[in-house]
Amino acid sequence: MTGTDHAVLVLRLAAPLQSWGGPSQYNRRETRPRPTKSGILGLLAAAEGRSREATLTDLVGLRLGIRVDQPGTLLRDYHTYSDYRGLPLLSAKTNTKGQQTRTAPAKHTGVTQRFYLQDAVFVAALRGPKALVQSLDEAVRNPHYPLSLGRRSCPPTGPVGLGLHADAPLEKALTDVPWQAGAHRRRQAPTTTVALEATIEDPAGDQLTIDVPDTYDLRTGTRFGRRAVRHLWVTVPTGRASDATDTETAGQPDHDPFALLGW
Repeated sequence: MTGTDHAVLVLRLAAPLQSWGGPSQYNRRETRPRPTKSGILGLLAAAEGRSREATLTDLVGLRLGIRVDQPGTLLRDYHTYSDYRGLPLLSAKTNTKGQQTRTAPAKHTGVTQRFYLQDAVFVAALRGPKALVQSLDEAVRNPHYPLSLGRRSCPPTGPVGLGLHADAPLEKALTDVPWQAGAHRRRQAPTTTVALEATIEDPAGDQLTIDVPDTYDLRTGTRFGRRAVRHLWVTVPTGRASDATDTETAGQPDHDPFALLGW
């Protein structure tokens, strides 16, 4: 059902690096292949200037759709760390006073791995009450805190907000938004349309994803809830003229590898 009391907020999520955390933790932090609801709601909460302890009830109720305009590639950031004073690293154990103890036997060097999506571009559509998405649109255009795509080290490239759209099913909203891939990727498009992978939050969806946050409070930690989603493909124009042809192949017949054999 759609109506005038709802609207759709559209975001463009593009950056040299993005990282949308999953269940990984400690010294190996992985990224999911597309933005998570937790990550996007965190971006919106930062834009509004909400504290980590603030309630997320109104944001959690937003329906989310993600379109993959440019999937990017996976990057692994591998590095080592140590205590600048030359002391052994801290362990996960604590003493009776609740203080972390040093590693035993002493360990002076640790290894961390962080995974990122590089040169990826996504379109996110959030459907919800019109008053709420209007305030979020204003917040994204004038954010209280700097915005980031999954981690603070991943600032976006260009404006994040693509504006408000009239209420519509998320599938239609993702179909109506022009292709947001980079110029190099768009030049590679051989046809007038492109099929893009999308994921839509749908109570009748056939798959579950665990990425709905209950809080961002550092004292209690975040517990993630489930939501139903469905995967689909949407077709959008590439912007390429229908009569455009490659100058190197213009006027040449289609390649037929069997022609020399007389088939």
